[in-house]
Amino acid sequence: MLTIESFATNLGNYLEPGLIQQVRRAYHFAEEAHKGQKRESGEPYITHPLAVASILADMHMDHQCLMAALMHDVIEDTGIPKHTIGKEFDEEVADLVDGVSKLNTTLFDSRATAQAENFQKMALAMAKDIRVILVKLADRLHNMQTLGALEGEQRRRIARETLEIYAPIAYRLGMNTVRIELEELGFRALYPLRSAMIEKAVNRARGNRKEVVANIRESISSCLERDGIQSEVFGRQKHLYSIYDKMRSKHKSFYEIMDVYAFRIIVDSVDNCYRTLGSMHNLYKPVAGRFKDYIAIPKANGYQSLHTTLFGMHGLPIEIQIRTPEMETLANDGIAGHWLYKSHDESSSNVRTREWMRDLLEIQQSTGNSLEFIENVKIDLFPDEVYIFTPVGDIYDLAQGSTPIDFAYAVHTDIGNKCVACRIDRRLAPLSATLESGQTVEIITAPGAQPNPAWLNFAISGKARSSIRHALKHQQKSESIALGHRLLERTLESYDTSLATIPTQKIQTALDDRNIESLDELLSQIGLGNQIAYVIAKQLVTEDTGQAENLGPLAIMGSEGLIVTYARCCKPIPGDPVMGHVSAGRGIVIHIDNCKNILHQIQDKPDEVMAVRWDDTIDQEFPVELRLELEHAKGIIAIIASYITNEDANIEGISMIEKDARLGIINVTISVRDRVHLAQVIKRLRLLKAITRIIRVRS
Repeated sequence: MLTIESFATNLGNYLEPGLIQQVRRAYHFAEEAHKGQKRESGEPYITHPLAVASILADMHMDHQCLMAALMHDVIEDTGIPKHTIGKEFDEEVADLVDGVSKLNTTLFDSRATAQAENFQKMALAMAKDIRVILVKLADRLHNMQTLGALEGEQRRRIARETLEIYAPIAYRLGMNTVRIELEELGFRALYPLRSAMIEKAVNRARGNRKEVVANIRESISSCLERDGIQSEVFGRQKHLYSIYDKMRSKHKSFYEIMDVYAFRIIVDSVDNCYRTLGSMHNLYKPVAGRFKDYIAIPKANGYQSLHTTLFGMHGLPIEIQIRTPEMETLANDGIAGHWLYKSHDESSSNVRTREWMRDLLEIQQSTGNSLEFIENVKIDLFPDEVYIFTPVGDIYDLAQGSTPIDFAYAVHTDIGNKCVACRIDRRLAPLSATLESGQTVEIITAPGAQPNPAWLNFAISGKARSSIRHALKHQQKSESIALGHRLLERTLESYDTSLATIPTQKIQTALDDRNIESLDELLSQIGLGNQIAYVIAKQLVTEDTGQAENLGPLAIMGSEGLIVTYARCCKPIPGDPVMGHVSAGRGIVIHIDNCKNILHQIQDKPDEVMAVRWDDTIDQEFPVELRLELEHAKGIIAIIASYITNEDANIEGISMIEKDARLGIINVTISVRDRVHLAQVIKRLRLLKAITRIIRVRS
């Protein structure tokens, strides 16, 4: 059993006696604080923080980190405040302990909110001091090692959280050893039957593979010895969770995955890594497209190695990883390995970790709540990356499936917000294109540009999504204030007055009655449809102002942005007679005046319907859906498309339904400026003899 004496003896391998004494003091402080407390297993509680500190000591963490590990549950479980720890030890240790401590769960409505708030608190502390997450990972690892003492549902919840959050964070920090153990323990706890079946199959397969593995290892070692390269060759074991994950994500059978033989070669220098690669390609034929150079371009977590896949004896696939001893240590311990190598500032892993921390802070600042924050962070924990170049040769690593929008926000938030187009390998490409490793991407910006809500349909990085949402909220706020101001002023005009002439006291009374803090907030609520303009106006004007005059419909200019939308049911365009429906949270929704949805609104909630008209200066394109009934003819879709584009209209979507062997229906959505433009397109299409009928599709 681990004791403070045996723990202190182990620390003697790398810490000085004075520092070990400080660690001892922290242990005795925690032991006294947890006096009388037991774990679910019945052991004294102090055994848990001691085990957590021991895990960190194996990584050669510094004395402050070990002290924080020993006291990591003191604030949360014993009621001792942070300032007491700071006074007894030092503020840095107190900050580390506080960063790991959970918030009071009784403050939140649900477990999900509590978990999200706790994770957000830890992430912010982690951004200030990376050791916070190292203590938390060690804490989670020991909890997973002793998970058997918990009941079924609680055990599954902790295991799921470990697989979704903590194992990916360990990967993101390059801590492969911790990640693998967390995944294995989480897999066993969450899916015990699947884990047992795969383990049984693996043990059976390994028995059959021993001779093949020994022969391949001998062949590799002999080849490198002949070429004068000193090396160590290890067969790599496949872990249960990684086998399960590959079977599920790549739709492969167990035997397809186990048919691959994996080896790791450790050599003394980077030069010899590349010499070894040449030797391996001489020994066995390489598989085209399966070579990865993570030494020249490290992974996002700082991982470095050469990867290649070979056709071995009898065509057996062999996966080879080639690296130096330092790369091996950093691959296993990641960011924690820097305390061993004393390279806090120079290594790519540490630099990339700091960049990730900065991104976390930026995501936190631009998200609305903790649940949105944790959703965005989960997105950024995907392990697969693509490597994208800027036109000047800088490299950015992005998640698999990223688009130019993700790249733009990775370069800088302002670049993303002002993005209007992009070039991929010097050719114009859509912003929704999926990027591939090695491509060069150039982002084209414009000073007045703003993010498009449609970007959320294809942006995948947490930073991009949170930045887009943040910008849209601000954009919607300013637009809703402007529209609210127009609506209120228009109503006040009917009382022969204006907002500028209303006494401040009357405005304040209207704000107080609605528990609204500022006039801008009130105008925003009017613009969003949460408050009705004429109700506010009635309160603001004096009783003797007289009867309101009808000033006619509100002019729609098409430039109102997010707070004026056009109904999808009837797709109105300039020239159509229209009416507006004030929708809470959405502003004004424009319908054609005979649309069945606006007619229902007039009947059910007439107060929310308002007269609107198209402004004479409107300059925008609007979608219209046409249904073309026609006889089948060769190349008819291409001919229809050319007729439409010749009339300067864009095709947004097109689909065909066969009515019978002779007749068919084509549904086409086009963008037009107004009804006159639409009439020109329809007139052009009527020249086609194959088309028997053209209908504009409306509700």
